[in-house]
Amino acid sequence: MSVSFVKVQGSGSVGIGVITSVVEAKDGAISVASAFAAHQEAVQDRDHEFLTRAVEEAYKGVECGDGGPFGAVVVRKDEVVVSCHNMVIKHTDPTAHAEVTAIREACKKLNQIELSDCEIYASCEPCPMCFGAIHLSRIKRLVYGAKAEAAIAIGFDDFIADALRGTGFYQKANLEIKRADGNGAIIAEQVFEKTKAKFTMY
Repeated sequence: MSVSFVKVQGSGSVGIGVITSVVEAKDGAISVASAFAAHQEAVQDRDHEFLTRAVEEAYKGVECGDGGPFGAVVVRKDEVVVSCHNMVIKHTDPTAHAEVTAIREACKKLNQIELSDCEIYASCEPCPMCFGAIHLSRIKRLVYGAKAEAAIAIGFDDFIADALRGTGFYQKANLEIKRADGNGAIIAEQVFEKTKAKFTMY
């Protein structure tokens, strides 16, 4: 059977795919919708796996007393490079957010300052500082679980949700930005509700 390639073209930084060619077999056209759906499902499963790891880190950070309920995982070629959580309290460092910590540790481990062949999975939508670090490290893809509003609900700064939204920063950043699909987003949102009794705002 002879099959032509399917080209998936991203539309902007949110990474929405659009089919731009048809898959054809010798005996006729194969359903493009089915092929694309299978691809999307595989991507969603992969994202769920790594996002779950980030959520586990968020819980771990609170249990250890290291910082707030946030986790981040840097992935390279389908392998976890580092898995980190918020270390603000442990390091007495207001910049030791999960994403920044993960980027620092990944750069050290890989011995490079550019992570252009890496992705980052964050349990929550990154704050402006973390988004800046993601952009500066040239990470190619960001997947996050909970929206910033979930963190705001338990006392975190409300500027997080508004500082970047509605601006050109997301569009200018040369990376795919995606909120996790389905259950991945739900388990990430639950982190804040389940840890608020154990975590005291610093």
